[in-house]
Amino acid sequence: MIFCTVGTTDFDPLVQALDALAPTLAEPVLFQIGQGAYLPQHGEWFRFQPSLDAHFQQASLVVAHGGFGTTIEVLRWHKPLISVLNPDRYDGHQEEILRRFAADGHLIPCFDLADLPAALARARDAHFIPYQPPQTTLPQEIRGFLDQIARRRA
Repeated sequence: MIFCTVGTTDFDPLVQALDALAPTLAEPVLFQIGQGAYLPQHGEWFRFQPSLDAHFQQASLVVAHGGFGTTIEVLRWHKPLISVLNPDRYDGHQEEILRRFAADGHLIPCFDLADLPAALARARDAHFIPYQPPQTTLPQEIRGFLDQIARRRA
């Protein structure tokens, strides 16, 4: 199953584009459409669920909006991912995210929905590099900072 997710807002152009391609694909498509107005005609759909984990686990491929949260969530499942730039996002941050993760081999970026058929074809044969979250010492640094403040007050 191919799982398409747009997150908590809407991304009707992505849903429409994948819905148009769905009859030509070798497996069914399940759509999470968020607040979108477009209702898919060639696959099951839903708006929201408390967790998408079961869908990520079952999917052979995820096609998602390029938001950071969704990207990280899918990559943690080690699922093949086509991440699609949503040009309607206010600050253009998705392009930077997609370029970085694509350069590291974690996903296939799609910067223009006209390129979605090619991205789907690439995903069939792509070798994805599993994502490993970077090591961080932030919790320890915060704890150390708070300990310093506590020692000064004591």
